[in-house]
Amino acid sequence: MRRFLRMSYLAAAVGGIGFFVMSVLLLGVWPGRALDEQIRQTTPPHPLALSASEQRGRTVYAREGCAYCHTQQIRYLKRDVDRFGKATLAWETIFDYPHLWGTRRIGPDLSRESSVRSEDWQLSHLYAPRSLVRDSVMPDFPWLFDGAPDRPRQEVRDLLAYLETLGRDRELAGPEGEAHAKAAHDLSADEKEFAFGTGPLNASAAMPRRKGKYPALAISQDLRRGEELYARDCASCHGARGAGDGPGASGLRPRPANFTEHEYALDRASQVLWNGVAGTAMAGWRDLPSADLSAIAAVVRGFHAGQAEPQLPTDVLELGGRVYAEHCVQCHGDTGAGDGSAADQFPVAPANFQTARPSIAASLRVLRNGVEGTPMAPWSEKLSEGELSAVAYFVRGFYR
Repeated sequence: MRRFLRMSYLAAAVGGIGFFVMSVLLLGVWPGRALDEQIRQTTPPHPLALSASEQRGRTVYAREGCAYCHTQQIRYLKRDVDRFGKATLAWETIFDYPHLWGTRRIGPDLSRESSVRSEDWQLSHLYAPRSLVRDSVMPDFPWLFDGAPDRPRQEVRDLLAYLETLGRDRELAGPEGEAHAKAAHDLSADEKEFAFGTGPLNASAAMPRRKGKYPALAISQDLRRGEELYARDCASCHGARGAGDGPGASGLRPRPANFTEHEYALDRASQVLWNGVAGTAMAGWRDLPSADLSAIAAVVRGFHAGQAEPQLPTDVLELGGRVYAEHCVQCHGDTGAGDGSAADQFPVAPANFQTARPSIAASLRVLRNGVEGTPMAPWSEKLSEGELSAVAYFVRGFYR
């Protein structure tokens, strides 16, 4: 009987060890080798490895627990692909060891975070998230700064450098890299559509676009709905009364628009709400229904109090026209549409005076001081006060 028990214990031990070894082989070693082979076959030539700063930023990302709330993996699901872009390929994580994929999507997925948000927005958001996103549950990270969002320490600069790598390699791979990976993948038709379909690589509705089609918003009478949405999504930057003085405005360059000083055409509101303003912290809001965007546009346009246009002497307008033709047309264009010959060379598009008319005070302030964070430089050292005033009045004539 004792011998039988001893043999039973031995058989159970051997079986347990054998089951454990088999589990490791089947669930760890074999899938790992299969994944390595897939990565080898699908990786484009010379993927861009992390720099020293980016690697340090990855360490900060792990240390601060960002992976607890943010994933870095777009799953092969329609809702993931519609919201974030094409599904993640295995080779995109070849420099991700140990991986930081995350398991909970409390915050948005960051797989395509590169180029979605401007640097000043990222810094202000890390410093005090609720100053920009009213209902955010993300904690503050003030120890990464020297007391203000525009005074970042090296650690947070490294962190931003790392965030800008997320999605970068696949973007750089281009059509050739996509074709190479698609040919090497053994996927179902649905999986191939999620990973290589006709949709954008980065589908983030917040990513600003320099150009792109946008819906023509209707004139909305639903001011109550517009005020609710404005308070939730816009007031943190533009302020409760539209004066560009919200709690998150201090760290942003250029500063958020002061709606009280600008008269906006509905077409301009439509374009900005849909596409954002590339080169600035103004994101797109393409995830909102058109009716909601129309309601927001009504509130934004309502902050400006219209004033009667003065009748200016002909010689003042002629002087303004000469100053504009000599100094402004290269950026703002012959008709003030922001489409001058040099316009595409700047990260922030020049102002379109056909769809946005600034007040005289705002125009003079910009001409004298420039606009920090944009290519618009001060002109007070090159132009006289008379010339500044003349061109400030002249550009108002472009508004339609």
